[in-house]
Amino acid sequence: MEKFTTLSGVAAPLPMVNVDTDMIIPKQFLKTIKRTGLKNGLFYEMRWTADGQKKDFVLDQPAYQNAKIIVAGPNFGCGSSREHAPWALLDFGIRCIISEDFADIFYNNCFKNGILPIKVPKEIVDKLMDDASRGSNAIIEIDLEKQEIKGPDGGTVHFDIDPFRKKCLMEGLDDIGLTMEKKSDIDDFERRQSESQPWLHAAT
Repeated sequence: MEKFTTLSGVAAPLPMVNVDTDMIIPKQFLKTIKRTGLKNGLFYEMRWTADGQKKDFVLDQPAYQNAKIIVAGPNFGCGSSREHAPWALLDFGIRCIISEDFADIFYNNCFKNGILPIKVPKEIVDKLMDDASRGSNAIIEIDLEKQEIKGPDGGTVHFDIDPFRKKCLMEGLDDIGLTMEKKSDIDDFERRQSESQPWLHAAT
């Protein structure tokens, strides 16, 4: 998993309440277990008409095509638990989502896939949403170590994050990475088990 330390990029405003995972990545794109190529299905029904014409969705507007951050309305990521939702966001280039609150499963899945979901009070979201409306000038800076968000006007706000999740993001540790940190202990256990119970390994 790619490490997350600092991020500076365009922020796209998405002032919608209850954006669910089916809106983020519709069910027809869930046939793959690959984490790449899903950006084409991101917010598909909000980006395309039934006859294949592009709508004027924020991420397709010239100012936001390279957005790395989304400033979203409350309860972002509600609905089903599909991990394809953060996969699609990451494949598009989104590394951070700022909202008043998130659905729990989506929130957890973001951390496991290298996306930083930041919870801040409504008044801060409203200010950042206004900042994001400036288009390509809506550069927001995130410093995970300091736990700070710096807006286009230079104003800085603090955000809270669980220390363990912060460590995992900063060190690029997903579930597999966390397990591999214990590799020497795992190897020692397997060696001791092989010596004390050799019949368990006889067939291998």
